[in-house]
Amino acid sequence: MELLKKWSDNYIEAGCDEVGRGCLCGPVVAAVVILDENFMQNLVNDSKKLTFKLRAELDSYIKDHSQEYAIAELPPSFIDEHNILNASIHAMHRALDQLKIRPQLILVDGNRFHPYNFIPHQCIVKGDTKLLSIAAASILAKNYRDKLMMELHEEFPHYGWNTNMGYATREHRDALVKFGPTIHHRRSFRLDYSYTDEDDTL
Repeated sequence: MELLKKWSDNYIEAGCDEVGRGCLCGPVVAAVVILDENFMQNLVNDSKKLTFKLRAELDSYIKDHSQEYAIAELPPSFIDEHNILNASIHAMHRALDQLKIRPQLILVDGNRFHPYNFIPHQCIVKGDTKLLSIAAASILAKNYRDKLMMELHEEFPHYGWNTNMGYATREHRDALVKFGPTIHHRRSFRLDYSYTDEDDTL
C-alpha cells in the first residue's frame, strides 16, 4: 500500500515517531520530519520493514529532501524516573523544540501524545505504515539509535547490542544473568526473568 504524503492539504505537517520503547537498555530516540513538497521517495516505509542497507540509503535521501528534520534522545535514567511512555512523548517534544519551521499540525505514530506548544496534533495508530512523514521519522530515529547501540556494543560486547539493539533476545538475557545490568540498562524494566521464544521481540 502506498503511503500518503499528506494528512491534510492545508497545513505544514510534522511527522513524529520514536524507537526503543521495548528495549531493555539504551535511550529512547524520537525524530520529527517536515517533508519537502517535492519529496518523491516511494521506498520509504515503516523502518521495521526495511533492510539495514536500505534504511541507510533512505536516511540520506530523507535528510536531503526534507524541509526540516530533528532527532532527540532521552537516557535510561529519564525513562526510569518518568516511565517509557512519558519519556517517548517527551523525546518527541525535544525533537520538535529543535525545528526552526513551526508546524501547523503534528502527526504522531501511535495513540498517545501530550499537547505541544498549542499546535494541533493527530495520533495515528500504525502511522509509520500510512504516512510518509511518520515513516521517514521512524527511519531517522531507528538509524540514529542503531548506530548508537553499535557504538555502545564496543564498550559492552557481551550483550550483543550490535545485533539486538538492546531488545530482549536470548543472547541479551543470558548476558544479563551472567554479567548483570550495565549503566545503560533501564532499572525500571524487568531484567531478571527467564527467556521464552514468545518473548523475543526481533
